Amino acid sequence: MSFVKKVFKPWKDYLWIIIGSLITAISINVFMVPYKIAPGGVSGIATVIYYLSGSRFPVGVTMLALNVPLFLAGMRFIGGKFILRTLFSTVLLSVIIDSTGTISKYFVDMYLVRLEASPAAPDLLLYSIFGGFLMGLGLGLVFRSGATTGGTDLAARIVNHFSPNFTMGQIILFIDTSVIAFASIAFNSFLLGLYAIVTLFISSKVIDAILEGVNFAKAVFIISDNPDEIASRIMKDLDRGVTALKGTGMYTGNDKNVLLCVLLRGQLPALKGIVREVDEKAFIILADIREVLGEGFKTYEN
Repeated sequence: MSFVKKVFKPWKDYLWIIIGSLITAISINVFMVPYKIAPGGVSGIATVIYYLSGSRFPVGVTMLALNVPLFLAGMRFIGGKFILRTLFSTVLLSVIIDSTGTISKYFVDMYLVRLEASPAAPDLLLYSIFGGFLMGLGLGLVFRSGATTGGTDLAARIVNHFSPNFTMGQIILFIDTSVIAFASIAFNSFLLGLYAIVTLFISSKVIDAILEGVNFAKAVFIISDNPDEIASRIMKDLDRGVTALKGTGMYTGNDKNVLLCVLLRGQLPALKGIVREVDEKAFIILADIREVLGEGFKTYEN
């Protein structure tokens, strides 16, 4: 049983990346692109380019083309495993979007367009809600597997490296808002911008729910027999500081180092993976943090 688990374990995350990419592609092809809803990110820019070019540039190919320079620029700031998984999910999502485009168009033409002709037809708000839910579900599964689909996340990491005074959340919000504003101007529709905001809001909430946290940061206490190796991996792979607190097990009477680490909620899956790889018997305590002041987080001036 342990042998099977050991063999299957490396492929489990890639399976979830495939499922998450498929769900995200469905949300983009069925609910986003046909109705010019561009909820930020690379997919939003690709949607605008798709229509401005008269459908000459497929959405998937455009997303991949936009991600390539971001990926190359961000390679030096990302861990090896994260690079491989992000490259896999980025290429996979682009391929699925374009390869399923015909099927998605058939579904839209045969069912959604026909539904719109009925007296009780739903409007774009319903598509925004369902599209945002599916997009959040798909991206959340990808993020939990230790990867991203490139785009906004990679861009935010690069900007954060050169401008640490701005948090990842602030940078992502600024980028997505800028893309939505750009799409509204390109499509000459303020209403489409509002629908895009609805999609972005719902998507972010679903992602938060999947990543098991809605607060700004998480405090993690780790009790393990291998604290030095775990601390080293966290500092190297996640670029987060770790503090060792002296503790004593009251049952055994043994002295141990209790590791304390504060990190972004999106880094939780990676941290759990590190601890699981080093010591499966380690004890982990997670706590919600409402506000963090200091290096790598919010500055005291804010």
